[in-house]
Amino acid sequence: MRLTTTALSLSLSVAVAFGMTPSPAAASPIRIKDLVEFDGVRSNDLVGYGLVVGLNGTGDGLRNSPFTEEIMSNILERLGVNVTGEQFRPRNVAAVLVTASLPPFARAGSPIDVTVSAIGDAKSLLGGTLIMTPLNAADGDIYAVAQGTIIAGGATAQGAAASVTQGVPTAGVIPSGATVEREVAFDFAGLTSVRLALRTPDFTTAGRIEDAINREFGRAVAVMTDPGTVELDIGRTGMSSPAHVMGRIENVLVEPETRATVVVDQRSGTIVMGEDVRISRVAVSQGNLTLRVEEQPAVIQPNPFSQGESVVVPRSTASITNEPGIGLAEIPDGTSLSEVVAGLNALGVAPRDMIDILKSIKAAGALHAEFLVR
Repeated sequence: MRLTTTALSLSLSVAVAFGMTPSPAAASPIRIKDLVEFDGVRSNDLVGYGLVVGLNGTGDGLRNSPFTEEIMSNILERLGVNVTGEQFRPRNVAAVLVTASLPPFARAGSPIDVTVSAIGDAKSLLGGTLIMTPLNAADGDIYAVAQGTIIAGGATAQGAAASVTQGVPTAGVIPSGATVEREVAFDFAGLTSVRLALRTPDFTTAGRIEDAINREFGRAVAVMTDPGTVELDIGRTGMSSPAHVMGRIENVLVEPETRATVVVDQRSGTIVMGEDVRISRVAVSQGNLTLRVEEQPAVIQPNPFSQGESVVVPRSTASITNEPGIGLAEIPDGTSLSEVVAGLNALGVAPRDMIDILKSIKAAGALHAEFLVR
């Protein structure tokens, strides 16, 4: 058995390099419409239950998916085909759930994309065609109808004794596969005020949005109510149409404030950090420890013509080695995390070992940032 921890040595020269803290780069201005969601301007989710036909023997097994036979019978009955009491077991149909997103201000006749996913034991939806499927919203009303040929994102092949599947052939999309049949009732033109909801609530960013909008109109038309909301008074803008007001402010540039955050993914070894992450004075050291246990059992044979039995005698060898390192290194106060990571990269530290080091620095209270582990 061998247990090994990766060696890490921080030399004095690298620690000195950590002390060279550059000034943080200013954040780039971002358009307001990329920072906020406008009150009332949102999409609505749609869902429907339908049937896919035309599959090459990869559909549902009707014994395991009786709902497929039921919906197929209903469709044929509506088309004037009487199948009551008939026994049919086709393998070219599959029951699916159809999902879509109704965009804001979608008008009747507008096309939208839909996603089709099998809910039975179908093997693949490749080459299938979705039969006319109504799409309902949360209120139970039908807002769109979907139909068309499915574009699946996978492939499957099989032989007499083996099969191979790449991707997910049991789900696919139909670009512009649904047509909006009903519009969402919303009197946007009658609004007297509009709330801007920040995607990332922050007091500083909300205050900057308020100031930018007031400078745009030359008067106090916006007010920050909380870190996630800025309320805009349409009447004080001097413009009668809320649509014109939105078109005027959505391209106003604002410099957002970002929180100091470190996000690590242990599975892939990915580390993502912000520029504002800082580390207080802390010392880091990690050595290379190797534990080796070897078993070399020996067999002792009895003497000739004796009544003894062969015996296995265990022989074990255990050793612990600790490769010499440069020792404890100190990271100066105010060092940015990007400099620490750059120094660790220069030493050839693997990303997964780097994550363990960052965890330890955070546990010591020296990493001043929100630490998120995925």
